[in-house]
Amino acid sequence: MVQPSSGDTRLRAAVIGTGGISKEHLGFLASSPRAELVGVCDLSPVAVAHAATTYATRPFSSVDEMITATRPEIIHVLTPPNTHLAIATTALRAGAHVVCEKPITLGAEDLEQLLSVARECDRHIVENHNYRFNPEIELLDGLLAAGSLGTVAEVEIRIGLPVTDPAGRFGDPNLTSPIHDLPAGVIHDFITHMVYLLAHFTPGVDWSTVDSQWNNHAGVAHFPVDDLDATLVGVGPDGAVHGRLRFSALMAPDCFEITVRGTEGYGQVELFSGRVSEVIPRPVGKQLAPIANMMIGGLALFAAGPRSLKRKIMQEGPYVGLAKFLDLTYEALGRGEAPPVTPDDMLTTSRLIDRLVAGRSPQIGAS
Repeated sequence: MVQPSSGDTRLRAAVIGTGGISKEHLGFLASSPRAELVGVCDLSPVAVAHAATTYATRPFSSVDEMITATRPEIIHVLTPPNTHLAIATTALRAGAHVVCEKPITLGAEDLEQLLSVARECDRHIVENHNYRFNPEIELLDGLLAAGSLGTVAEVEIRIGLPVTDPAGRFGDPNLTSPIHDLPAGVIHDFITHMVYLLAHFTPGVDWSTVDSQWNNHAGVAHFPVDDLDATLVGVGPDGAVHGRLRFSALMAPDCFEITVRGTEGYGQVELFSGRVSEVIPRPVGKQLAPIANMMIGGLALFAAGPRSLKRKIMQEGPYVGLAKFLDLTYEALGRGEAPPVTPDDMLTTSRLIDRLVAGRSPQIGAS
């Protein structure tokens, strides 16, 4: 069994799966002073050879062989979601911590089983909640911490992506992704982000009403659904809270927008472009505050253009928060502390996703 690490030191890390997201994980591991990349594993000889050459590590086609040969202290599970439970269990029982891509399991029951194994093995398992660590989300956190928005009354999260495009990752009917097999199809892969962000901004809220409307507007045969409109009503420590989750394959341009409305004002961010705006009380008096907000909002919108261009040039996509999430995770594990995404964070997310899928109307996959 791999021996647990102690102290703030470099941790031996291995990666299982060389899909699109692996570039972000492998890039971090290859450059981080907190990690030593010791191996990468995939069933595809071509893919794993390319990854091993690119990131200067050893290629493997067998998980067990890689664990025996490299004795990793942390294993990144980046395979399709239906394989996460078995592979993560193997990694935990081998004595490694686990960083797992979302959705970590197909439902809360499997996640509870996985967390039980982690406790039994005295290891940590953490789901990738990378958008929580984007600078735009941290800006909203700062507004809330400063009291600028008052108490949270409503959170709206909206994603627009042309996932049914036949030239895209999910739209080709002749090369379907395993993501289509998730309980809510392709949208399931995205609602994990939406739900953990909703939970992040509404801690302690008990959602009494979860109404999810699922539709197939584009009519693509291999998509059971391509549209979600969910409304949630609950009560938290400060009173009533409303939530809305909206995913559309027809909306343009592409967007990932989060709006947090409070009793004093609201903040809105768009993660793909980096755009931010806020309407809050200003130190100019109640009468002039709307004018001040419009002026400041105009300046913020003007600044968003160069910032978005810089992100394009520097190739700082919406995954900018992933490196921070991984860095904080490695820092914590290297010191023997709990990672920044907790079991409660993951369970809250998974249970709410189960409710969204179970409360679907019309039923996903129904004729």
